[in-house]
Amino acid sequence: MGMQASAHIVWDWNGTLFHDNDAIIGATNAAFAELGLAPITLEQYRSLYCVPVPKFYERLLGRLPTDAEWELMDGVFHRYYAEHRVRCGLTAGAAELLAGWRSAGRSQSLLSMYGHAELVPLVRGFGIEAHFLRVDGRTGPSGGSKAEHMVRHLQALTGVADPARTVVIGDAADDAVAAKHVGARAVLYTGGSHSRASLEAVGVPVVDTLEEAVAEAQRIA
Repeated sequence: MGMQASAHIVWDWNGTLFHDNDAIIGATNAAFAELGLAPITLEQYRSLYCVPVPKFYERLLGRLPTDAEWELMDGVFHRYYAEHRVRCGLTAGAAELLAGWRSAGRSQSLLSMYGHAELVPLVRGFGIEAHFLRVDGRTGPSGGSKAEHMVRHLQALTGVADPARTVVIGDAADDAVAAKHVGARAVLYTGGSHSRASLEAVGVPVVDTLEEAVAEAQRIA
């Protein structure tokens, strides 16, 4: 196989392939309302958001939420999100980019911190599941980091995806952290959860479209 053919992309889902900003902000504000916090805008969200998510709440509360508060907010968030995600769709051009990468003989997979049981039927419903060698969502409690999930994801792709030739495409600093943890590269997309300024601080390529992200992945892999 040639150099380009051996390149592998690990895609993020929420805020990257799946354009769900409206549902995310609505769910966040519904969770905030449980503690009497004022709603925030998408711009405020992008400037403050971080993982693990309790740290994000700490930035707004001035303290970490208690276990009871976290459980309450997390439950409200996921209930609201499940109701409103149905109005969200794929990011513009995503389906064509996935098909193009696959038809060029390159491999790709999907790794998300969204619950696995919810993720798989959602991906399947958009008719894009066949483009991925694996689709892995979170199987443990929410609120953690992506790095350990990335380790298991690439271990399952041993012999197919060489970490040194793998590029993670996501919308969050955590995607770059997870990529570095396994020896992969990362390209970050500004259309999701983070502001451009916060993404640029990570020190990896930052792009404004998924088309640019794929072109950059092909270049650096």
